[in-house]
Amino acid sequence: MSSHAQSVPQEPLSQEPTQPVSRQWLAWLTVVVLVYLLLAAVGSIGGGFKAAAGDNAKELFAFATNPFVGLMIGLVATALIQSSSTVTSIIVGLVAGGLPVQIAIPLIMGANIGTSLTSTIVSLGHVRNGEEFRRAFSAATVHDAFNILAVLLLLPIELLFHPLQISSEMVAGLLVSDASLDMGSVNIMKTILTPATDLLKFLVSWLPGSVWQGVALILIGVGMILFVVSAIGRVLRKVMVGRAKDIMHASVGRGPLSGMASGTIITVLVQSSSTTTSLIVPLAGTGVFSMRQVYPFTLGSNIGTCVTALLAATAIVGDNAVLALQIALVHLFFNLLGIVLIYGLPFLRQVPPRIAEWLATLAQRNKLYVAGYIGGVFFALPLVLIGASQL
Repeated sequence: MSSHAQSVPQEPLSQEPTQPVSRQWLAWLTVVVLVYLLLAAVGSIGGGFKAAAGDNAKELFAFATNPFVGLMIGLVATALIQSSSTVTSIIVGLVAGGLPVQIAIPLIMGANIGTSLTSTIVSLGHVRNGEEFRRAFSAATVHDAFNILAVLLLLPIELLFHPLQISSEMVAGLLVSDASLDMGSVNIMKTILTPATDLLKFLVSWLPGSVWQGVALILIGVGMILFVVSAIGRVLRKVMVGRAKDIMHASVGRGPLSGMASGTIITVLVQSSSTTTSLIVPLAGTGVFSMRQVYPFTLGSNIGTCVTALLAATAIVGDNAVLALQIALVHLFFNLLGIVLIYGLPFLRQVPPRIAEWLATLAQRNKLYVAGYIGGVFFALPLVLIGASQL
């Protein structure tokens, strides 16, 4: 009787360690498959864009030659999709298909503003508690304020002097040429992606003409990116979120550099700045971290979210490989330069927190300010500006 009683707990003890390990391996295998699908999707957009537009790619984007229209399109698209990783991956694919880099740069900047909507939405979870909501809303909107200020400062500089375009072109040229020297004529990425590329082309081969086939490839690519970025975020959250929280608690409160580093690391691990801000804003709302501690952490998430576009750029082969890598580097350099300029200069460093505190005070006073802020900044104002510029 007693021996039988003792044998019951022994069975789960021997099985328990193997189950989490097998699940973790399955999760990482899923991540590998999803990354492959992401690369194939970006390649599909580039190939589809070339097939549909032919030599007329520039004319197709004539409406976006105004940089402010491009900025607003990037903002609204990211706010609607709720993923800057998705939008920047699509932009990489479009550049590979012929979209000029100078038109894509404002799109990238707009995506950077649009992604900060997520943290603002997360803060609404504290709306029933006035003081908690004020803390959460200020921690969320400091991200918005920083990204908007970065665009206000860097877009005019870019239009006048093109520092992002020039520096990214130089670095992309060095990286691509170095890779070709090392690898010779063997294109490993093309070899890996060929089965997926051939399958996608076969799936649309029944459509009449290259234009319709190209459009279908673009739609398939966009759909795959939407699915993959969402799925990879869910899988990585299951695998990494516990470790991410440990990193956060250990490092966020230890100073700005530590906060930025942890924000970058966690965003790279979970492949989503939306996830990162979703983790930190509730902690700010409950008073675990102050808005001033959250501020550098969100800047780190801006850097970490650039990894997806850089990864997507590796899917592009041929003459436009340099351009695809260039626009992905523009995203990274824009965020780095924004941090150096705004956080590095003491008189600018305090601007986003002050704006965030002012907005949080208004939001605590009247919730209509919240609706007006979200609807106005992320949707109504951009759409009005797009319409006005077309007129």
